Amino acid sequence: MPGSGSDVIVKIVTLFLIGMGVLAMFGKLRLPKRLTSAKCPACGRYRIGKGPCPCGKDKGRRG
Repeated sequence: MPGSGSDVIVKIVTLFLIGMGVLAMFGKLRLPKRLTSAKCPACGRYRIGKGPCPCGKDKGRRG
């Protein structure tokens, strides 16, 4: 018998979880640099996109 259906499902789930763990490790290495440069220097909020901060104190993105 080559293998039951539950054995195949367990292998697929295990490989998926290992893959997600590897992606999470690479994400943790890069994420802090990118997020610190996306903060508004005036109010400290995170900015989404390339426009100015809604607080109005920052005229553009630095760095």
